[in-house]
Amino acid sequence: MDLFSGPGIYEDGKHSTPLLIAKSCANDDMLKSKVQLAFNDNHFSNELRKNFSDFFSDDTFTFPPRFGNLTVGEDNAIFDYLTKSPIKPNPKPTLLFFDPWGYKSINISALAKFLENWGNEIFLFINIKRIHAAVENNKFDDLMLSLFPTTIDKIRRDRKYKSTVYEKLNLIMDNLANEFCNLIKGTVYHCSFKFQEEDSLATSHFIIHFTKHHKGYELVKQIYYDFDNIGANLEKDGVYTFDAKNMGNSGITFGDMNVTALSADLEEKYSGKIVTAQKLFEEHQKTTKYCGSHYAKTLRYMFEKGQIYAKFTDDKTHKVSVLINENCILTFK
Repeated sequence: MDLFSGPGIYEDGKHSTPLLIAKSCANDDMLKSKVQLAFNDNHFSNELRKNFSDFFSDDTFTFPPRFGNLTVGEDNAIFDYLTKSPIKPNPKPTLLFFDPWGYKSINISALAKFLENWGNEIFLFINIKRIHAAVENNKFDDLMLSLFPTTIDKIRRDRKYKSTVYEKLNLIMDNLANEFCNLIKGTVYHCSFKFQEEDSLATSHFIIHFTKHHKGYELVKQIYYDFDNIGANLEKDGVYTFDAKNMGNSGITFGDMNVTALSADLEEKYSGKIVTAQKLFEEHQKTTKYCGSHYAKTLRYMFEKGQIYAKFTDDKTHKVSVLINENCILTFK
């Protein structure tokens, strides 16, 4: 479900979210028979529908895509859908991609209510520059209260003690995540990906993923890692990063700072223990921003340094010292 979908094709002819997702689903036999795509845009609904018909036949998807033309934030039908009482079991677990082009129409309470339902997850794409400017502008008090219903006063107070824009943006993002955690009963996992501008060192946008299940958290972190083109220092920043100035560069390697930080943490927590690599990863990744690739590379680094022993129980020959599976037994010194 994408409530701000656009026409599906940019002016330069490149495809945007709706067509990219639809193509991926159409190429997967399971997905095209299970998924129903729902798109909404109050300006481009008809254009998107036409673009869909140009690329997909009417029988491509078992469940025909839906195309709405409502104004998010002003139409009660959308608000009612997001805030309807949870259904057990949820007949239609939904992934919501919410891209409001700034901050208008972000009602965190409504989104948190949506997230409460079993299987529902959210990608929230926000223009951090606009929010950063609006936090201190009383003309936008209503919008900021909708976005930060319980933490706006704290943000305005604490930002006075932040010396850099970088610290102030992190403060905003941390409190945005806290809003979901405060409003939802139970655990909420979240992970952010930031976009650096093409012509400066500034951050323009964040996309933040919210889920109640550690498996969704695990999968999204791996995807973020695959698109991080600078090798972000997660201990320092806590976010994966795409820098437009680095487009086209290859050979981005896994940062030594991440290896060092994660290995130190694992050594402290598992000292003297014997555990499978799979169990270690599943229980430890829930508490960090590191993904599966981080753990595999760090454990191999620790093996090379003599910090751990590793052996396989599947009677197979392996090219690497550690694999994240149940057959790889780790012994920490």
